[in-house]
Amino acid sequence: MPFAQIYLIEGRTEEQKRAVIEKVTQAMMEAVGAPKENVRVWIHDVPKENWGIGGVSAKALGR
Repeated sequence: MPFAQIYLIEGRTEEQKRAVIEKVTQAMMEAVGAPKENVRVWIHDVPKENWGIGGVSAKALGR
């Protein structure tokens, strides 16, 4: 059972997350031949203050 974990800075819409799940599932199906029903995708919404970019938080950068 292929399992993908995706880390994103918080703030994506439900529609955007749905698109990520659909496209990652399709990629897994194509790459490893897994049946759609067996693919798992887990999206982690990371708070901006917990995501560092260039030594500072994404929140401090206004991202």
